[in-house]
Amino acid sequence: MQRSRLGQLALASAAVLAATLTSVAAPATAATDSEIPTFSEFHSQTFKDVDNQYIVNGDEPVATTSDLKTFYESMVGSPKKTMDNGLVVNTVSGRDDKWSATQAMNLTYCVSTKFGSQYANVVNAMAAGAGQWEAASSKVNFTYLSANDANCTTRNNAVLFSVEPTSTTQYIARAFFPSTADRSRNVLVNATSLQNSGSWTPSNILAHELGHALGFRHEHTRPEAGTCFEDNNWRPLTPYDSASIMHYPQCNGTSSNLSMTATDRQGIVALYGA
Repeated sequence: MQRSRLGQLALASAAVLAATLTSVAAPATAATDSEIPTFSEFHSQTFKDVDNQYIVNGDEPVATTSDLKTFYESMVGSPKKTMDNGLVVNTVSGRDDKWSATQAMNLTYCVSTKFGSQYANVVNAMAAGAGQWEAASSKVNFTYLSANDANCTTRNNAVLFSVEPTSTTQYIARAFFPSTADRSRNVLVNATSLQNSGSWTPSNILAHELGHALGFRHEHTRPEAGTCFEDNNWRPLTPYDSASIMHYPQCNGTSSNLSMTATDRQGIVALYGA
């Protein structure tokens, strides 16, 4: 991914989305009706990933055109929430988007050998990123099943999710939510960009992505950020944290290295337990 003002974890799905719907690149301003793109315009400008999913909110996949339209309509029609607290969890139909207690203790994954010379780097970054969440909650456990690395795809039912390479420059990495369909549960990583992201360490970048895999939304969708609003499908867990690992620095965030904070650790405990 490129270290642009628009998206250092992942670029927004389209410039028009960033400017008038999610405001990823600039402080939020009220868009007039004439500035809001039609769905056709939004659809045509939304980045489509290597596995044919659409990427919105920087690094979040949307599986189908129908789902993309639902996302678009929620952005156009929903006012911003005005809540006072949260590291925030994604919600689906008003329910927390999280793993069951049993599944949370067995989040199995593989790392594709197709990373080539970068394979070991990605393996190590995944282990370190997962370890940050595991250290915060004993109720979460990522299990690396290396025997599946030679066949590490979303079609491999021996693992919950796959970690696969991508050559796109639209983002460094992107992940999924617990509610994501089995066929789409993967973490895609541009390994070269992962190793060349300045103060953002590979482990912190992948910890951010694994935060999504645990159900956490971007912290900057909260009204306190003042910009980069995404949608209202979330529930607060802790007080707003501008330095959160889930908060893009370019969205009025205050962290320079995307490191995990004490509030992030409180958030995972609030959702999954200590």
